[in-house]
Amino acid sequence: MAGILSFNQYLGGPDQIQIEQVFPKNQKTLIYNFNQNITGWTFELDQQTLVVDTMTFNRNTGQPNFSTSSVIGFFPKAELTGSAVVTNAALGLVNVTFPQNMYTGPIIPDARLNVPITIVALTWTDTQTPAQINTHRWALVQCWEPDVVPGDPTASVSPLYTAIGV
Repeated sequence: MAGILSFNQYLGGPDQIQIEQVFPKNQKTLIYNFNQNITGWTFELDQQTLVVDTMTFNRNTGQPNFSTSSVIGFFPKAELTGSAVVTNAALGLVNVTFPQNMYTGPIIPDARLNVPITIVALTWTDTQTPAQINTHRWALVQCWEPDVVPGDPTASVSPLYTAIGV
């Protein structure tokens, strides 16, 4: 019997994975507080959009359920240069901006099939020897909005979409 599979269980990983539903035009800045001096630390933010064949939702919580989902394709990874900015190294404050239009392809309105999900990863490396490297990931389920071309992301005329064959 199929159960409810969270995004953490689906893509694997600890609690450093968050999932949200967003519109491609959404942009937001998060403030990370490491609560320590981060002088010399490096930060990298990158993103990649995956396409999931099917997605359902938990009727009680409204959260996506990935128990019957498979990743069927992807778009190229992109570096989000300048999107992680240390604002106060002594206090450990970093502004992390998720820019708009990380995914610009078609979306099926009210999609339950062929759903684009943009994965954004913030990776930081400290100055210890050996260096400690950590990553937080967000899964941004892309939702159709009026400025987005209605359509199937897997049928995109863009040569950038790559199907995954099993």
